[in-house]
Amino acid sequence: MHRRAPALPRTALLTGVGRRRGIGAAIARGLAEDGCDLALSFHGEYDRRVLGEDADVELLAEELRGLGRRVVLLPGDLADPAVPERLVHDAREALGPLGALVMSHCESVDSSILDTTVESFDRHYAVNVRASWLLLRAFAEQVPVGPDSPGGAVIALTSDHTAHNLPYGATKGALDRLVLAGTHELADRGIRTNVINPGPIDTGWMDDEIRAAGAAQTPGGELGAPGTVADLVRFLLSPQGGWIRGQLLLSNGGFATPAV
Repeated sequence: MHRRAPALPRTALLTGVGRRRGIGAAIARGLAEDGCDLALSFHGEYDRRVLGEDADVELLAEELRGLGRRVVLLPGDLADPAVPERLVHDAREALGPLGALVMSHCESVDSSILDTTVESFDRHYAVNVRASWLLLRAFAEQVPVGPDSPGGAVIALTSDHTAHNLPYGATKGALDRLVLAGTHELADRGIRTNVINPGPIDTGWMDDEIRAAGAAQTPGGELGAPGTVADLVRFLLSPQGGWIRGQLLLSNGGFATPAV
């Protein structure tokens, strides 16, 4: 039986939305403009520890509410295995059934094969892989089975970093596999899943040297911005993007690591 074209989701849970200049915030703005009510998950300790900034998601929420959207803020450390299911539950209690899950959270600490600690590796795995699986599972469980199901969409952000970013890169590879499996395993619920690799995006972590080097590795000589990631997310969640399923999409401006 041919399932009808997916409708634009009216509710979404976004993870990793701590700072207004981050990718998650740009996605939230785009979906709010498209008429989507939002549950925003964040972990302020990560923003302070890794990025050296305080989360300002409360200001983002005020901005989005000014567009007429319902917005609920859901703090939580995704390294805790109880948090993912709670986030989905609380988002659903506040907004009703969820139509989309966008995972832009991560643990990301630079380290290599010889200096990565077991504690750091385990935390990367817990946040980037285990939490993503538990979020995907909880999201799927609230979507009914059958041809009349409203379905749903799941998008995760990934990376192809490897050298000197070992635990981050390794766990992002695992993330890709588990999210892409969802398109096939959750087909009876009408859930479509995709993964986006946006390449290097400056959300405040780049200095001038890194920015220039990254731009030089793209054919157009410039880096993408958080909004370029949001544009693709908005398309994939739209009816026009509904036929794109089970894909790992490179949306990186042609960025390529030079041969060594």
